[in-house]
Amino acid sequence: MNYTEFLQTKQKKVIDSGFDVNESDLNPMLFDFQKFTIKRALKKGKYAIFADTGQGKTPMQLSIAHQVAIHTKKPALILAPLAVTGQTIEEGDKFGIKVKRYSSLSAYNNEVYISNYEQLENIEVDFSCICLDESSILKNSTGKYRNLLIHKFKSTPYKFCFSATPSPNDPMELGNHSEFLDAMNYNEMLAMFFVHDASETQKWRLKGHAIDRFYEFVSSWAIMY
Repeated sequence: MNYTEFLQTKQKKVIDSGFDVNESDLNPMLFDFQKFTIKRALKKGKYAIFADTGQGKTPMQLSIAHQVAIHTKKPALILAPLAVTGQTIEEGDKFGIKVKRYSSLSAYNNEVYISNYEQLENIEVDFSCICLDESSILKNSTGKYRNLLIHKFKSTPYKFCFSATPSPNDPMELGNHSEFLDAMNYNEMLAMFFVHDASETQKWRLKGHAIDRFYEFVSSWAIMY
């Protein structure tokens, strides 16, 4: 083994942990790029979809949660801001996906459920899938919800994040998404790809030689458009 081969063995690789889905099983109302994104996310098993406003994150989110619930025969959960939960339920009706509100008193089967982040501490059901709507809630590296989400869903096999507002220049936000999705620990990501700017306490910048590798790493667990 030469030195280049040795270095390649040290590279962090994200292993696909999902499953394939036939395009015919997806709602025909979806656009081709949405079907592509859904199939890619399901194949990865743990994935972030950073899509601009108007690109259809909600129907993609619903389709992903629905397909995981069918595949695992276990319930899937969507967490969203309180004001968004009702809109998501209505969007589910439009795409033929029944979305039920989470309740600790309910009996659960392989369907899609939704709750708001304020109820996070009360959620105890063993869900096969967690979808974070407006996943920028992970942005604060010391935030209550960020830490609770990572801890509570550490063993959840399928995890997906959806946001229209990720900052490509904010390593903290990307690092928190990476840790939630089990791609790489937040601190490990900073140490591997970034250097601390001593002039500003909270300022991190990409190492010059690591720019390409960093974006290759991010593209292994996320898509942006």
